[in-house]
Amino acid sequence: MQKTKLTVRVDQDLLNNLKQYAASNRTTLTDLIDAYLRHIPDQNPGKHTAIVSKLSGILSQDVTIEDYKKHLEEKYAR
Repeated sequence: MQKTKLTVRVDQDLLNNLKQYAASNRTTLTDLIDAYLRHIPDQNPGKHTAIVSKLSGILSQDVTIEDYKKHLEEKYAR
């Protein structure tokens, strides 16, 4: 994924605190901001997350909901 430069203005005290936090956690301000922004839900509901895309198509198309229910009953039967 291509990265782009972003200019952000914050209070100097906040910036100093962030720098100290980043240093004490052996990370960078860029990585902190990136991690925080990734928690914002994607506004494109049709786009799948990486894990969904990776798992898509892993099951046979012949598997049904009933097959899944049967599997759960067998797995958790007492």
